[in-house]
Amino acid sequence: MRKTVCLLGILALLASSATAGILTNNNQSATFIRLLSRNASLDVDAVYYNPAGLVKLSDGFHLSLHNQIITQDKKILNGFPLLNDPNYLGEVRVPFFPNLYAVYKKGNLAISFGVGPNAGGGTADFKTGLPSFEIPFSTLPVLISNMGVPTTDYDVDIAFKGESVFMGYQLNFSYALSPSLALGVGARLIAATNKYEGSITNVMINPNGTWVSAYDFFMSVGQTGYAAMVADKQVDVKQTGTGFTPILSLNFTPSESLAFSLKYEFNTKLELTNKTTVDDTGMFPDGEKFRNDIPAILSAGLRYAFTPAFRSYLSFSYYFDRSANWEGAEALVNKNSYELGAGLEYDLSRLVTLSAGYLRTQFDLAPEYQDDINHELSSDTIGGGLKLNLTNRLSLELGAIYVFYKKYEKQDSVYPFPAYPVTFNRSTWDAAVGINYRF
Repeated sequence: MRKTVCLLGILALLASSATAGILTNNNQSATFIRLLSRNASLDVDAVYYNPAGLVKLSDGFHLSLHNQIITQDKKILNGFPLLNDPNYLGEVRVPFFPNLYAVYKKGNLAISFGVGPNAGGGTADFKTGLPSFEIPFSTLPVLISNMGVPTTDYDVDIAFKGESVFMGYQLNFSYALSPSLALGVGARLIAATNKYEGSITNVMINPNGTWVSAYDFFMSVGQTGYAAMVADKQVDVKQTGTGFTPILSLNFTPSESLAFSLKYEFNTKLELTNKTTVDDTGMFPDGEKFRNDIPAILSAGLRYAFTPAFRSYLSFSYYFDRSANWEGAEALVNKNSYELGAGLEYDLSRLVTLSAGYLRTQFDLAPEYQDDINHELSSDTIGGGLKLNLTNRLSLELGAIYVFYKKYEKQDSVYPFPAYPVTFNRSTWDAAVGINYRF
C-alpha cells in the first residue's frame, strides 16, 4: 500500500487547484473565485455546481468562458540532521485553467454542456527534489566513515517535474417539474493524463577531503550494490485513464428570494495505466494499472436575497474519500473531507456588482498519510471581485483569492537516527476572469 500512497501523493503534489477535496477541483468558474460559494448557482456556471438550477435562466442560448491564473508554493521544512539544506520548495505555476459552459434553455427544459479540469490542471516543479529522495544520500558520509574512510559531506542533483490534467466533459438535462421544483440528470467523462520527468544525478562525496563520484568510489572498493544505489537515475512516464461520473441534482425555489440545491456526484471509477519510457526507480512499471478513483461528492447550497440588489450564498460539499478505491490508501483517511463556503454580492449599480466570500476546507488524515510526497492541509480562503454588466447580454467577471493553510507539523524518524521535526506549509494565489454571453 505504501507504493500506492506515494503514487497518490505525486498526484496530490501536482494538483494545482486553489480549492479542492483530495482529488477534486472545486474552483470551476470566475464566479466561484469572487464568491467562494456556488452550490446554489442560478447562473451559467450552474452547469457544474447546480445543473437543476439552469431552468431558472431565460430562454435562449447561454455561453460562458472562464480562465484562472494560479500560483502555488509548496514548502517543506525537514529537520533530518544530515541534510545540507532543510528547506524544499515546489512551485506550481498555472497560466491556463479554463472552463467552458454552454446552455440551451427553452420552457421547462435546459440542456447544458461543460468542460474543465476536474483535477490537476498544471505543472509542479521541484527543482531540488524532496527530502525523501535526498535523505538516503545524506547518510553516505556516515556510511563511508564507518567503513574506515573519513567522509564529511555529500552532494546530489535531484529534480522532479510533473504535469497532471483530469479533464471533465459534462452533459446535463434539467427539467422544471413545477415553478418551484426542478431536477437534473447528467454525466461527466473524465480523461486523465499525468506526465512525470525526474532525475537523480551527480551523487558526490568527499572521502579523505577530496570530492569524487560516489559511484566511482563504491566501484573502486568493490561495493557494487552501493554503487548501483548511487548511480544516475531517470524517470520519464505518462499515465492515462478514463472514468465516468453520473450526476443527480435538485433545485427548489419556493420564492424569488430563496433557492435551495442538492447535488450528488457518484464515485468515479478511474484506473490509470503506466506508459513508461524510462524508470530507474522501479516506481512506474510499464503497463501497470492502479485505481485512482475520484470520490463521490454530496453538495448542498442556499441562495437568499435580502433585497433584489443584495444576495447571500451558502455552500457545503462533502467528499466520500474513505469510499474511493485508492488501492488501500483510503484507509489512511480518518474522516471524509468537506468544504463550507459563504458569499455575498451587492449590485452597486446596473453596471457593477461587488462580491466577497470565505471558504473553509477541512481534512482529517492519519499521520502516516502526511509526508513530503503525500500531504493535504486544511485551509481558510478569502476572495472577492466584481461583475460588470456591459450590456443586457454580455457580462465580464473578475475575481481573486488567497488561501491561508494550516501548517502541519509532525515528528518523523529514519532508523537508526533520532526523531526529527517536519513541517508542511504552502501558499496560493488565484486570479480569474470570465465572460458570459446570452444569444
